[in-house]
Order: sequence, then structure tokens, then C-alpha cells
Amino acid sequence: MRVNLVQIGNSQGIRLPKAVIEQAQLTEELDLEVEKGAIIIRSLRRPRADWEQDAIACHANGEDNVDDWDVTVHE
Repeated sequence: MRVNLVQIGNSQGIRLPKAVIEQAQLTEELDLEVEKGAIIIRSLRRPRADWEQDAIACHANGEDNVDDWDVTVHE
């Protein structure tokens, strides 16, 4: 797909079609990387984004018992 650089204030940018944004599942906040003459754009993944949902699922499955966390292997 060909796109043109457009003037945005003192900078330049590109316009991404809505279909491309949806297909790439881009979010409002992006990670931008330059590598060997290419620009890589990814949705910014927050490292702990799903922890709350995972903790709820863990509790619902009874997998959140932490009684043995203070036990060492050789006890």
C-alpha cells in the first residue's frame, strides 16, 4: 500500500486507513521502533494489563490458595 508523507505542523506524518488500524489492532497509544530502514508500529502492550482478569479467573477456579508460599522445598 502506498501512502504519502503529509505536513503536520513542523513535522510530517502518514494517514493510516481505518481498515489498516483495525486489522493491525492498533490502540490509541503506540510503540514506535526504527529498524534497518523500516518503521515498526505496534500497539503499546501494558505488561500487567490482564492481571486483574487473570486473578478473578484464578479465584473462580480455586487456584489462589497461597497458604504454602512460605514453605521451603526441603521442609
